Amino acid sequence: MFWVLLLLLAWAVAGTACTRLCLAAVRTAAVDADAGRGHDLTLYEAAFLSGGPARVADLTLVSMARQRRLLLAHTGWATVVDPRGRDEMERSVIGAIGPEGQSRIAPVRSATADTDAVRSLGEGLVRAGLAVPDAAARTTVASGVRQVRAAALAVFGLGVVALTLPAPTEMPRDLVAVWFALPLTLTLSCLAIARVEVHPYSRWASPAGLRLLGTLHRRANRTADDHSLLASVAVRGIRAIGEPELRAAFAHRDQLPRE
Repeated sequence: MFWVLLLLLAWAVAGTACTRLCLAAVRTAAVDADAGRGHDLTLYEAAFLSGGPARVADLTLVSMARQRRLLLAHTGWATVVDPRGRDEMERSVIGAIGPEGQSRIAPVRSATADTDAVRSLGEGLVRAGLAVPDAAARTTVASGVRQVRAAALAVFGLGVVALTLPAPTEMPRDLVAVWFALPLTLTLSCLAIARVEVHPYSRWASPAGLRLLGTLHRRANRTADDHSLLASVAVRGIRAIGEPELRAAFAHRDQLPRE
């Protein structure tokens, strides 16, 4: 009856892994349900949730350029017109351009994305449950899925061992296989349900953050003012810019300056 011990071990492995995955999914759903209530996204927050720190830098550059406080030339250079930043993001851009007041867009964009102001913005969104942290519920759920997959393989392996045991048993081998098929079915069903029910995450935004982004995008599409244009840039990136010269300036952003 050694196969019974293997069966109990299979049930223990399958039950533990599936329980952990279910608990992680429930915790994630509870966090997502409470996150974002009453939160009205700023443009900087929308930019971070849509494209991360680099999108925040792009939005800040475009916003300052449209207010004529920063000149973005079609050659890929940024020139400071008004050195007084109105918020931390603008001051970060001005600081990244440097004391000479002129720099290529690519290093400005990179330096701005790595400033404390952008990091603080991201940390605030994580605390609000709108952004995906480095080790959060997404990782927990993903870890749970991996554990269930491993449990399915372990159950299958234990079943194979039980069927190939040389020791005599009163239980027919096909019935032994049926008993091991039960925990295996449990793990496979749990994986199938997780694939359908567990909310997807983007690179930066949690499901709650994605919902708020969708609301912001719909509002932006209903109007055509400057705020709506910046909202489109925040959500869609620089491809939402309508001005050809401004688009040309960002076309050089990934090119290295010539020596």
